[in-house]
Amino acid sequence: MKLRTALLGLSAAAMLNAQPKIIEMPSDSPLITFRVVFQTGAAADPEDKPGLANLTASLLAQGGTRALTYKQILDAMFPMATTVSGRVDKEMTVFSGTTHVDNLEAFYKLFQSMLLDPGWREEDLTRLRDDAVNYLRVSLRGNNDEELGKEVLYNEIYAGHPYGRHNAGAVSGLKKISMEDIKSFYSANYAQENLTIGIAGHYPAGFVSRLRTDFAKLPARAASRAAWRDPSPVKGLRVTMIEKDTRGVAISLGFPIDVRRGDPDFPALLVAQACFGQHRTSGGRLFSRLREARGLNYGDYAYVEYFPNGMFRFEPEPNLARRSQIFQIWIRPVEPATAHFALRAALFEFDKLIREGLSQAEFDRWRNFVSKNVNLLMRTKSADLGYAIDSAYYGIPAYREYVQKSLAGLTLEAVNAAIRRHLQSRNLQIVIVAKDCKRLRQSLLSNQVSPMAYNSPKPAALLDEDKIIERYKIELTPSSVRIVEVDSVFE
Repeated sequence: MKLRTALLGLSAAAMLNAQPKIIEMPSDSPLITFRVVFQTGAAADPEDKPGLANLTASLLAQGGTRALTYKQILDAMFPMATTVSGRVDKEMTVFSGTTHVDNLEAFYKLFQSMLLDPGWREEDLTRLRDDAVNYLRVSLRGNNDEELGKEVLYNEIYAGHPYGRHNAGAVSGLKKISMEDIKSFYSANYAQENLTIGIAGHYPAGFVSRLRTDFAKLPARAASRAAWRDPSPVKGLRVTMIEKDTRGVAISLGFPIDVRRGDPDFPALLVAQACFGQHRTSGGRLFSRLREARGLNYGDYAYVEYFPNGMFRFEPEPNLARRSQIFQIWIRPVEPATAHFALRAALFEFDKLIREGLSQAEFDRWRNFVSKNVNLLMRTKSADLGYAIDSAYYGIPAYREYVQKSLAGLTLEAVNAAIRRHLQSRNLQIVIVAKDCKRLRQSLLSNQVSPMAYNSPKPAALLDEDKIIERYKIELTPSSVRIVEVDSVFE
């Protein structure tokens, strides 16, 4: 990967004057929306204490202040029908909240105190550490095969890199974290030069100056960061199989790509991704060929940016900006008997995309789709603020303008050229969550024929294609396919 600038846009400006950047979106709406983003996250976790950034943010968003316990904060916010949420990603930590203008004074007093004057209570740390451990062991590892597979995929792709840890950390690391660790992380990373504040709505005159004054209580500059290094490329095909007592087989695969927002080829890859497997959309090739034509599963999608919690969301969240992104294919759970075929079918379609690209009709359809769909991404003021902050990070115009203007001048030839430049199927990380992984592993290593069986007649053309797919060769060696027990993941 090429390293352009370690920190783009907003960070470059912030580093010059060490003051927070404030993005304003005034309107006549009586709802006042805040989005406070610190440019720090899980990538800043110490190697032996993954989860420190997440626990720090949790103590701010779900802990007390010096003056109030968390229960007192919740009791105060309840009649205002509001709350404060926090989320940590690799490079960004975001806190958000919305209140009616009539409650602005009461809400803001609580909101700024939570971020600027935390209580650092041991009972809050114990509660939130337990929540993080339970999330990793129960919610993610125990109850969600699809998100489990995707998160392991990211860890495997970025193994040995600061991105190669779950944002919530690991159980062993979480248990080591002390309140002193939390305070030190906060002091080192929650600084004005790292901060962007977004505010929208009919807020009073002078309120932005008040924001600037209040958040000037933070240190001007953050502690120095480790130098950025590009992730190692995936070499060959690698498979990590997670042994779990589960009914279906969840499959995810991908690799790092050297394309981010602002790159000349990013809009082209947005169109290619939409055509191949737009999230939660039935018109993409993967969905059409795997689900509609063959009934293999619920859905199949592709991504050119990190997209967590995809099974719960129809649109991606903002403030997941990163210096490195991945191309990913998500195959939602299939029956064990069709798992080998499903993986082959996805790779078959991926190879076809790389080899043939899009047709003119596909290009016209999906360019139009992406151009209109970008409007839906910013249908709330909180999301609108989030995308504005991301655009500042990447050093691009407002995201809607950036996408639609880029698409207006895009050509089919440019999309297909971008596909050939950046997408490939010979160096992939594959993650499979399944029961009886040894049997599936042997089937993959031996390239065993994996015929499809249907309960109803299928067109002859589809059956002919099945004969090709059932013998599609996946180049693997015994050392490139490993099995891990689910109970060891994120420990």
